[in-house]
Amino acid sequence: MSNQTSGIDWQDAFENGSYIENAHKYPDSWSQQSDAFRQSCANGKLDISYGQAEREKLDIFLPEDAPKGLVMFIHGGYWKAFDKSYWSFLAKGPVDRGYAVAMPSYTLAPDATLPHITQQICRALETTADLIEGPIFLAGHSAGGHLATRMICDDIDLPTHLIERIQRVISISGLHDLRPLRLHAMNDILGLDEDSCISESSALHKPIGKAEVIAWVGGKERPEFIRQSALISEAWGKTATNARLVVESTYHHFSVINGLKDSDSPFVNALLDHR
Repeated sequence: MSNQTSGIDWQDAFENGSYIENAHKYPDSWSQQSDAFRQSCANGKLDISYGQAEREKLDIFLPEDAPKGLVMFIHGGYWKAFDKSYWSFLAKGPVDRGYAVAMPSYTLAPDATLPHITQQICRALETTADLIEGPIFLAGHSAGGHLATRMICDDIDLPTHLIERIQRVISISGLHDLRPLRLHAMNDILGLDEDSCISESSALHKPIGKAEVIAWVGGKERPEFIRQSALISEAWGKTATNARLVVESTYHHFSVINGLKDSDSPFVNALLDHR
């Protein structure tokens, strides 16, 4: 689906799997790795409710000793696919460094609008922050990167003391200007209109709090994802927020998350090297 004015094929711009070899094998691999991690993690607490809806549940994985702080990872899937169970294996790196890791599910489109999903993640964050003391670090992949940055936008209603605990937000291949998605067929599911596109686009808001923001993206991603990452780093880098762009040259959209598994990876070091 191309825009007659720009000539850009927006349908192709967001098609990640078509450009990744054996893309169809990744979900099964993620699920298998996550099953194995949950079985090996002695301190996992599963299906903690943060609301009344069926998918308003989160998992928390704890280190052996008292947590140094809280990491929340928010999954992607274009707000319409997956749940927390696919991503447990990504908790390993931060847990090995001594941090608690929370992973929420949320109601998927079309059963929920993006503004509703954003509010669900707010509630998940508040619930987890009440359970785990110390600094907070947010990370999210793709649609989850959008939701992570939304937590520090100027229209978000979170307690000031919670916002002040957020030290760093890393958006991994996140989407921060949602207006082009109205030109993609998936909007039949997402239901974005002009108002919700603007209200849900982090790049069109100002950040609040003191968190450093890192837009982390693979160098082998679709150009639109690299553009979106550059956009948020440029938009927020002009404010008081310390925002920057990191491009991992050898990674694509499905492999760029792998750094979370390794406690000494460049990604985990960047996430947890707090002031």
